[in-house]
Amino acid sequence: MFVPFDLSVASYNIHKGVGTDRRRDLARTAAVIAEIGADILAVQEADTRFGNRKGLLDLDKIRRDLGLIAVPMDGVGDAHGWHGNLLLVRNALVQEVHQLILPGLEPRGALVTDLTIAGRPLRVVNAHLGLLQASRRAQVRALLDKIERMEGRPTLLMGDLNEWRGTGSAFKALEKHFTFAQARPSFPSRFPLLALDRMMMSPHGELVDVAAHDSPLSRRASDHLPIKARLRFNIDRQGELG
Repeated sequence: MFVPFDLSVASYNIHKGVGTDRRRDLARTAAVIAEIGADILAVQEADTRFGNRKGLLDLDKIRRDLGLIAVPMDGVGDAHGWHGNLLLVRNALVQEVHQLILPGLEPRGALVTDLTIAGRPLRVVNAHLGLLQASRRAQVRALLDKIERMEGRPTLLMGDLNEWRGTGSAFKALEKHFTFAQARPSFPSRFPLLALDRMMMSPHGELVDVAAHDSPLSRRASDHLPIKARLRFNIDRQGELG
């Protein structure tokens, strides 16, 4: 039996905790995460970038205060994310986590997580694509190749896709597999003009009430605003399409 169900989902490039005032203030970043109130939060730039990457957020405090738990990963040392990509979830059972190295001149990666939440299967892809158009095209191909080799399940893809044009060639490949949520300008955070941060969903659900999380705090905490939406499932608890 199909029972409508919504989840709050969001994506946030935290810029390593450095705000528009050039101060690194991780307590401020955590306060924005609390404002968002998401059940699933994809975070980009969660670690220092060079050398021995180190995680920046206080994940224990976020777990205690917000009930958000970091998806576990292998071989990341002191980092919290995979190439800076971190996934935080509330009341979810994590089944598989795949850490992808994406092609390109810059070190980029993506996190592909299979989980069950509210009794429903879901795959969440957290990606931070490159600055060069050719790299983004290759990175999207690598992501789609990986997803197509996996067992099918409802898939939510979100992150900082760095596509300055809303109709870039990397997006054309994604449009064959996903329905894009409405674009909301998220960059730069003080005067958002560009929709660099995007969400999209496979046909098993839809993203509604899409918005940039625009608050006095979020405008200062990072150079990106978070984006958020409600994920409405079109699938029942047993995985049957509704």
